[in-house]
Amino acid sequence: MQQSLRLVSDTPAVTPAAVAERATPVLRSVGEPDGRGLPLTIRGLTKSFGDNQVLRGIDLTIAAGQFVAIVGRSGCGKSTLLRLIAGLDQATTGSIAFGETARTQDIRIMFQEPRLLPWARVLSNVEVGLGRDRGQPDARARAETALNDVGLEDKRQQWPAVLSGGQKQRVALARALVGDPRVLAFDEPLGALDALTRISMQRLLERVWRDQGFTAILVTHDVAEAVALADRVLVIEDGRIAHDISVDIARPRDRGSAELAALEGSILRDLLEGADGTTDL
Repeated sequence: MQQSLRLVSDTPAVTPAAVAERATPVLRSVGEPDGRGLPLTIRGLTKSFGDNQVLRGIDLTIAAGQFVAIVGRSGCGKSTLLRLIAGLDQATTGSIAFGETARTQDIRIMFQEPRLLPWARVLSNVEVGLGRDRGQPDARARAETALNDVGLEDKRQQWPAVLSGGQKQRVALARALVGDPRVLAFDEPLGALDALTRISMQRLLERVWRDQGFTAILVTHDVAEAVALADRVLVIEDGRIAHDISVDIARPRDRGSAELAALEGSILRDLLEGADGTTDL
């Protein structure tokens, strides 16, 4: 299978170090001509695991710098799609192309678990995101800047074990930011956080996305999170894109607004609609 501008075909075995190096996001401003984000085009994408076909022909175009959220029932294929985009899995058929030649460090993924190295201090964990550039003279300064971007500059010499869950995810985000990627994939990165910490992290993700202009692709089970953060919400059903919904609500968004609640309710109805046209859980 030919995958133009693809990271999947040469993806090495996913070791802890490789995952840590890959898990690196960015920061700049959406919609600007010099924005850092890459456009993304997916055509005829399928993915099977043995006899189980998880993705059944995905066609999708994402503009540079856009924030897209992907929602769907468990097992619908949304995380599989994200892993293919991030280059962690090989597609069965189809193509994934970025608007120009993409380097490995241009596309990063942030997981639900922070995946920090327990034997390394916070600053060293962030430096891991630099990959081959870790030995450069400016590596420490870049890591310190990334920590400052997520509000953890005072934690640089702490051990991961003493950090809260939210702080650990901020370190994971800084590790992603330090590599200055152009596409950042989020796989339920806030799913394990308490409600207040989650809202705080949502605001941080939105701020760094607006500051840096990377293309953001978020997989989440939380529809409220999707409509609060995204420009578009994709609903995946049975391995296909069933709904592609624009979120035309001005930022910053009031999470208690009737407008967001109405959109969230509409998407939830789509998700909960049974095959017989009824709604159930």
